[in-house]
Amino acid sequence: MKYDFTSVMDRRGMDALALDGLGTSPGFSPDKPKEGFDVIPMWVADQNFPVCPAITEAIAKRIQHPLFGYFLPSDEYFDAILRWQETRNGVRGMTREHIGYANGVLGGVLSALNVFCSQGDKVLLNSPTYVGFTASMENRGYHLVRSPLVRDDAGVWRMDLADMERKLREQKIHAAVFCSPNNPCGRVWERWEIEAVMELYKKYDVFVVSDEIWSDILLDGHRHVPTQSVSEDARQRTVALYAPSKTFNLSGLVGSYHVIYDRWIRERVEKEASLSHYNAMNVLSMHALIGAFSPEGGEWTDELCETLSANANYAYDYIQKHFDGVETAKPEGTYMMFLDCAGWLERHGGTMDKLLKAGWDVGVAWQDGRPFHGETHIRLNLALPLSRVQEAFDRMDRYVFNA
Repeated sequence: MKYDFTSVMDRRGMDALALDGLGTSPGFSPDKPKEGFDVIPMWVADQNFPVCPAITEAIAKRIQHPLFGYFLPSDEYFDAILRWQETRNGVRGMTREHIGYANGVLGGVLSALNVFCSQGDKVLLNSPTYVGFTASMENRGYHLVRSPLVRDDAGVWRMDLADMERKLREQKIHAAVFCSPNNPCGRVWERWEIEAVMELYKKYDVFVVSDEIWSDILLDGHRHVPTQSVSEDARQRTVALYAPSKTFNLSGLVGSYHVIYDRWIRERVEKEASLSHYNAMNVLSMHALIGAFSPEGGEWTDELCETLSANANYAYDYIQKHFDGVETAKPEGTYMMFLDCAGWLERHGGTMDKLLKAGWDVGVAWQDGRPFHGETHIRLNLALPLSRVQEAFDRMDRYVFNA
């Protein structure tokens, strides 16, 4: 490969929550390992790879000019997004007026919901659910109505459209959050699935906030279908949220963007986002996005997806062969894997707390799946060099599942 996805980097003391945050937040962060074990960070959803060189070059070029005052987003910024969306997702007809800034995807979700809803309103979303949705939306005063995903005979996570329709109808819900690709399940929805759910939302006059932050991280040849692309109605009733942060590991720089085609919705979301007076772009994050969404960034992303596909296939095959009672679906996108340990717990008379702790003690810093509404689940980050993934599974084998 042209880019480095094999070096094991020491992130200690370098502003990495995934390592420096261990043991700091009981109930959220893993415990520190016992003496003799180093940490393999597999909980926070960031990568353990050096970023694309085009990003550091773009930032370095900008900091050569020693002024960082007020500024406006450049034409180059909008052009980079338009080019990226067309090249990666086949988007046509998007213009710069359809693009707006958000400090983060969760802030964008709330800005949109604040336009669509009043406090106390119900919002539909699928579960397992990204923990950030739960925390931010409940803090804002919305009532979350979850429609569980179900695994079909092939083990693939699917939306239960009948359950979703019943809840929309009976509970008079008019707003939904859609996660595409899905975190934590790793599903990349097929076009017919998105078409079906958007027809359902059209039938019940539901406005949609579509979190597509993972849309670039596609495994084993899967393709992302933008929610807004499946019909003209979907295009007009959906606020889509994107960011380079997951693809390029830029969460620490802050900076997301939304795509809104309907002018009525767009103007109100932008007004809502402006009310805090803190929803403003960082000049270095702007240049980081420009570097990320360059042709070199596209090449780097292709190699990233190839690397993550190999990691996911290794992890899935290892679980099938070695971890009796642990089930998982092979991720189609994202770099997260959601392990269901119900069978293992039943056979061994264990508890989730003890299971999680057994991994943490030997440096496998995995994440409790219960806040994601997976009662017997563990969320596992696979965005590490393959050698570290292999070491993590060896420790799981020797010290946890087959100890």
